[in-house]
Amino acid sequence: MVSFAIILLFSAIMGFSIYLSLPMVFKSGTGAGVLKLLNAGAVGILLFLLADIFSNVTPIIYNKSLYGYGSNPLYDLVFLLSFSAGFLILFFTEHRKEGVLTPSQTAFFIAVGIAFQNLTEGLVFGSLGAVLGLTGAAVVILVGFILQNMTEGFPISSPFLGKLEHREWQMMSLLFLGGVPDIIGGAVGFYFNSSIIDVLFDGLAMGTILYVIIPMIRAIFTEKSQYLRRVAYAGIFAGFVVGFLVNLI
Repeated sequence: MVSFAIILLFSAIMGFSIYLSLPMVFKSGTGAGVLKLLNAGAVGILLFLLADIFSNVTPIIYNKSLYGYGSNPLYDLVFLLSFSAGFLILFFTEHRKEGVLTPSQTAFFIAVGIAFQNLTEGLVFGSLGAVLGLTGAAVVILVGFILQNMTEGFPISSPFLGKLEHREWQMMSLLFLGGVPDIIGGAVGFYFNSSIIDVLFDGLAMGTILYVIIPMIRAIFTEKSQYLRRVAYAGIFAGFVVGFLVNLI
């Protein structure tokens, strides 16, 4: 059996791989077309992440527990309430004031959504590591989560592209917020995990990410330039494909 310290170490590696997106974000002198492509790519990654999170929830919800058919009413309720909470809390938070989300607010909400999802990743890794050790399925999951977190760091950073303006510390702290739940999840999952907790945090993640995606899509399609609109379509497609390919590993 692997030790608790080892689980924490690899959970930290998994979580902080989110910082590997920084070189692209800190790059200066990026043209308008490239910025549009990168921002649209972040939307594509988030769209894939929504589908990926729901694919993790469906085996728990749709388990034929209702007389051999359909879904589990308890898990249905937990998912619906947590998804609604993730979406509606942000909705009422934003609409208490006038104006659109600032880049900092957008990045914060993205980081919160990814944090919820990474918490469930940590729970899965911690519980599997406790049972199987760092062999077989646990290692595959570890590598997969590290690669996925590398792509997740980019959507958090994307609102700052081309407009950091000495706010690097703010972006770094938001990346920390997105990555550190892997460590918390790994620590808790080593001793305890349950399906209902996974459904709860995945629902919160989906509600939060869905809310943030809507204004991001609206923003990248405000350009009158036909060229930039085509770039936006290409970026969303490319981001989704990148998320898919990374998830295959």
